[in-house]
Amino acid sequence: MSDPSPLLALRAGLIARFSADAGLAALLGGHVRLYDEPPRGAPPVYALWEDAAIEDDAVDGAERHRHSHAIAVIAQAGSVRTALDAAARMAALLRDTGLPLAGCRLVTLRVRAVRARRDARTGEARASLTVEAVTEIL
Repeated sequence: MSDPSPLLALRAGLIARFSADAGLAALLGGHVRLYDEPPRGAPPVYALWEDAAIEDDAVDGAERHRHSHAIAVIAQAGSVRTALDAAARMAALLRDTGLPLAGCRLVTLRVRAVRARRDARTGEARASLTVEAVTEIL
C-alpha cells in the first residue's frame, strides 16, 4: 500500500493531535468531533473540514508541498464564544510543530487566521481556523 498524499497525511496528523487532547474534547461535547460534512442531527459544538489546497513547493530537488487547510467550528445560535474557545484550543495545540506524518516530514506549520461569524440564515455561530504548512516527501 502506498503512503497517503501529503494533504491526507497532514490531515491525519492534525486529527491525531486534536484527538489526543482532553481539553479540546471537552469543548467539542465530550470527544473530538471533526467531520468532512455536517452530520445529520448532531448538536453543536463540532468541527468541519472546509477548503483545503496543496501546491508544489519543490526546492533544490526536494519534493515539498505548501498546504492550506480550513477548519470550521460550528456552535449553537448565540454562542460564538464556544466556537472561538474550541478554535483557540486547536490553535494552541498547533504551536509545537513536532507533528509526525506518514510518508513526509513537516517543515513548517502555523495558524494563519482565526475568524468568527454568524450564519445569517440559521443563526449558527462559527469560528474558522486557517492552518498553513509545508511538508517534504521522505
